[in-house]
Amino acid sequence: MGLLTETNEQYYAGEQAIIAIALQVNFTWTGDTTLVGTTATSNTNFSVYVDNVIQVEGVDYNLSTTVVDRVEFGVAPGVSKVIKIKLLNPALWANYGSYEYISLNEVINNFLVAYVGEGKLIQSAKRTDVMFHAKRGLQEFSYDTLKSIKSQELTIPPSLSVIIPQDYVNYVRMSWIDDYGVKHIIYPTTLTSNPYTVPVQDALGIPTQDNLGDNLEGTSLTNERWDTANDNLISGNLNYDNANVYGWRWDRFVYGRRYGLNPETSQRNGWFTIDEREGKFSFSSDLAGQLIILEYISDGLSVDADMKIPKMAEEAIYMHIAHGILSTRRDIQEYVVRRFKKDRAAALRNAKIRLSNIKLSEITQVMRGKSKQIKH
Repeated sequence: MGLLTETNEQYYAGEQAIIAIALQVNFTWTGDTTLVGTTATSNTNFSVYVDNVIQVEGVDYNLSTTVVDRVEFGVAPGVSKVIKIKLLNPALWANYGSYEYISLNEVINNFLVAYVGEGKLIQSAKRTDVMFHAKRGLQEFSYDTLKSIKSQELTIPPSLSVIIPQDYVNYVRMSWIDDYGVKHIIYPTTLTSNPYTVPVQDALGIPTQDNLGDNLEGTSLTNERWDTANDNLISGNLNYDNANVYGWRWDRFVYGRRYGLNPETSQRNGWFTIDEREGKFSFSSDLAGQLIILEYISDGLSVDADMKIPKMAEEAIYMHIAHGILSTRRDIQEYVVRRFKKDRAAALRNAKIRLSNIKLSEITQVMRGKSKQIKH
């Protein structure tokens, strides 16, 4: 039995059609997306057409429940009509590339069938135990094995801060986008930092408290100075207009262009810091108004759509679950636990190699440029 559950029409266009030659036709929708309908047409996620004419719910067809997979039509005897269901919002039904993955629920079901039962090493296991180790495996794999990088396109406001995404675990890369759509890497910096607390001090430097006994909080002078700093004076990105050979500022014209320059500061892409107190990314002043791409990783458990595993890593997640369950059982010999630990490591290594997506033709294309002579 094949594993594909949708027709080409359902997968590519979000549609399903039949030719009706009957008095009463029951149309069963077989796509992966569940049809949702109410007595108000505006609350449905699909439209119904008869010979390309849109139908009205409650008038041309009837829905018996709020969530349905069947609609009924009255078609005159001997008359042939094309009845079509079309999903409305492509963002809600498009599952392009979904065959590449297996859901976490399928992994749990498959593991219980193949690894748990009489005559098997794991004779019994609760579904909740399998679910726990499966979710932990998905979390661990999301950090350094699975292709779980997410990204957001944002514009840096005048406040020079953007909010950390809701499902954020760690950042991968921060880039600003030029007029050609090309990415320029923004690097984190240790030149400044975001203070976690800013207590208000009295004349003696002692923090002051409010009526409840809590320290009063002020605004950060460090952040204010960094936000208004001239980044060119830090990176050395100056031109002749900035130089004054008769004044003390002339030496800054060559700062960063001398032998032994520090690449961390001698670049013009700007910097960012992570403000853990406010849950924001803060940027240097030269990036105000820039379009940026924030690439980050999540743990794969934030929403149902993320709880899926690439089929190339399916065996690795099975081995992770098996090792997790066996290592917590007191009646399992240690050599069995070590065996499954090795099997888990081997399966994880294979998954990383497969998911690295190394193509010999692409490497060859890059290496062709290494043999070119440098022309003066």
